[in-house]
Amino acid sequence: MAYSILSRHQLKPMREACRLAAETLSAAGKILKPGITTNDINEFVHNYTIERNAIPAPLNYHGFPKSVCTSVNDVICHGIPSERVLKDGDIVNIDVTSIRPPRPRGWHGDTNATFYIGTPSDSTKHLVEVTRECLEMAISVVRHGAYVGDIGAIIQEHAEKNDCSVVRDYTGHGIGKIFHCEPSIPHYGKKGHGVKLKRGMCFTIEPMINLKSHEVRHLDDGWTALTADGAYSAQFEHTLVVTAEGCEVLTARSEPLVNSEDKEWASLGPLSSYIG
Repeated sequence: MAYSILSRHQLKPMREACRLAAETLSAAGKILKPGITTNDINEFVHNYTIERNAIPAPLNYHGFPKSVCTSVNDVICHGIPSERVLKDGDIVNIDVTSIRPPRPRGWHGDTNATFYIGTPSDSTKHLVEVTRECLEMAISVVRHGAYVGDIGAIIQEHAEKNDCSVVRDYTGHGIGKIFHCEPSIPHYGKKGHGVKLKRGMCFTIEPMINLKSHEVRHLDDGWTALTADGAYSAQFEHTLVVTAEGCEVLTARSEPLVNSEDKEWASLGPLSSYIG
């Protein structure tokens, strides 16, 4: 089974693609406010990416019709931008993947975050903060010689301890010149089980955490995944590469995420303590 393992030489262009994805996500957060549509987010991400000599990877990927995924409230992932208006109290996950350079086949940088629109309810803030913490904790266990199961175990433990559930239907994934490849990174599991991590292995961790049941339903559009019970879902994602002592978070941000009201919401910051 072939895994995405990057050489020192390959890391340079991969860092560039991931840096652009991180910058795009941060910039998109700053336009968020009640009253904008998810199509507004798509237009912004598309133009921001093209203007920087890159390609938005989701566009036409297996028929996906837009340049970014926007998942609102009970949408777990793969939400298709539309004329849906965001309202006070909503949450929206913006999932950005940039391909750079665009030609020949470039490298993929993949990252996402869940933003508050206006003022969140207590239960919504609980969900989003638990999800953010799940990603941070998962990153902390990544190192050469660890196991994929270590990642899933710490996410599952933290989510369930806080009365949330982990989506089973979708996982993190290997990434590089290919958008999705091995290894698969489930966000639940047992410590010490699964694929053994090796230095240079590159993948995403992107826990999808639900406020209630982990069960999923799908719309007829072939993409949109929602919670079966209508409860809210949140997600955070980073692309990283395994190092001898830990990992390098390739999509780490240089500034906190903010929305257009200059509120710091669910920031992962630069994650410097996890860069090995």
